[in-house]
Amino acid sequence: MGDERPRVRLDQPLVRRISLLPAYDPETFGRLSEKIARFLGTGRFIVWMTVVIVAWVAWNALAPPGMRWDPYPFIFLTLMLSLQASYAAPLILLAQNRQDDRDRVNLEQDRKSNERSIADTEYLTREIAALRLRLGEVATRDWIRSELQELLKELHEHARADAD
Repeated sequence: MGDERPRVRLDQPLVRRISLLPAYDPETFGRLSEKIARFLGTGRFIVWMTVVIVAWVAWNALAPPGMRWDPYPFIFLTLMLSLQASYAAPLILLAQNRQDDRDRVNLEQDRKSNERSIADTEYLTREIAALRLRLGEVATRDWIRSELQELLKELHEHARADAD
């Protein structure tokens, strides 16, 4: 009788616990990361990154000494590029994982569709084979015509035999 836990009621929602971690929607975050990763893989990003780096280096090399915020050897620039790379790599991996998941789902759908197509094709093949077998037993126009011609010949022969 030492187990005095409160009974869980199924007809009432659970009280949510307060979390110190920020709440986020994984799907929204995933879409945003894909957009960022897609932008990082464009020529536009390379051009803008090059323009920013050239401007940074030019300003910090050519500006008056009191106005330079990152003098040679540009340690703050190196820090910013490392920071950008440290965020870009996981975002790109996340986008690739999401693409892999979509590819896996599409592959599974294609496989199921192919299986249905194969089953339908096999069914239709069996139906055509059955129709061919049944058609062999059905009287065709040519067969009926030849039978009628033979009956007509027999009638003419009987008519001649009766006339004689």
